Amino acid sequence: MHIWVDADACPVVVREIIYKASQRTLVPVTMVANQHIPVPPNQHINSLRVSSGFDVADDEIVVRCQPGDLVVTNDIPLAAEVIEKNVAAISFKGNAYEKDTIKATLTMRDFMDTIRASGEHTGGPKAFSAKDKMNFANQLDRWLASS
Repeated sequence: MHIWVDADACPVVVREIIYKASQRTLVPVTMVANQHIPVPPNQHINSLRVSSGFDVADDEIVVRCQPGDLVVTNDIPLAAEVIEKNVAAISFKGNAYEKDTIKATLTMRDFMDTIRASGEHTGGPKAFSAKDKMNFANQLDRWLASS
């Protein structure tokens, strides 16, 4: 059991929740990013810096994760890849990616990308809220309790 975090875009508040959970449960965590991500001094928490480039961190997570692990990401294609490996995945806002709905989620994401590429303004994601923080913490606790 290992938690892999797509850390380049991970909100600091989510990182802190993950660090506290790791310290409490001793579940190893690796923050994967193409920049330095400071982590607390703890033998169970590591930072892995990868080279810059499109999807380099994502590819590293896919290679390293194993069934029984958890990947924390907002990247839907990454979530789809790890789910194919029987790895759990949750978003920074606490939404669990599910095997039976990930293809539809990926299709909708691709559709929205196409709309944005055509020049349509679709708006951005809502700001990270206290409710999102609570949802993430609860989803992480559920995963830890079930693993």
